[in-house]
Amino acid sequence: MHENKYLTIYHDLISRIRRGEWKAYDKLPSEHELAARYETSRETIRKALHLLSEHGYIQKMKGKGSIVLDVGKYDFPVSGLVSFKELAQTMKQPVRTIVHELAIIKPDRELRQHLRASSKDEVWKVVRVREIGGERIILDKDFFLKKHVPLLTKEICEDSIYEYLETKLYLPISFAKKEISVDEATDEDRRYLDLHGDDRVVVVKNYVYLSNAALFQYTESRHRLDKFRFVDFARRK
Repeated sequence: MHENKYLTIYHDLISRIRRGEWKAYDKLPSEHELAARYETSRETIRKALHLLSEHGYIQKMKGKGSIVLDVGKYDFPVSGLVSFKELAQTMKQPVRTIVHELAIIKPDRELRQHLRASSKDEVWKVVRVREIGGERIILDKDFFLKKHVPLLTKEICEDSIYEYLETKLYLPISFAKKEISVDEATDEDRRYLDLHGDDRVVVVKNYVYLSNAALFQYTESRHRLDKFRFVDFARRK
């Protein structure tokens, strides 16, 4: 629990920034003040502030402390591998994951190409809708090679698959290749999402690899066009 305290502080600081406790260009309390507030060490605070800096919430300025950047509305990060559960911790609205399908399938030709699978491979298919603030705005279709993920349950899928893979199966999830496009909404999109007449969705395709460069997951995440701003935060080293 102690090892994760800086993450708890990181998420709490994000929530406070998003609630407007500190506005754009305000200075955060000093490391000493934050350490006293959270009853922890300055080293733990430094770890939390480092994450805030890396993800574009603050700019650390020598002699001036940590300055809050203009984060505006909720952003969907393009870079990084972040689970929906982790993202949900930064949102103001209530969130819910609805599992519509969980099955083991034989991959068709297209899916075999996406996963570099053979006709003998078995694949977990998981179809989930993400509801935010009472509206169904994300349709996630995940495919996992069963040889890497032998078991999934509805309960795991409703909570966090990545948390299960990393803490129970100890899978070393390493990196992903992403493709983003704006596509025509399908009948499936209209069935599962609250599109309100929109005829296009933002589609993010993820090809996810383990640390040994083995491709184990393909995901197609379909987002309502008006609800997300897709961003990448770049920092010159």
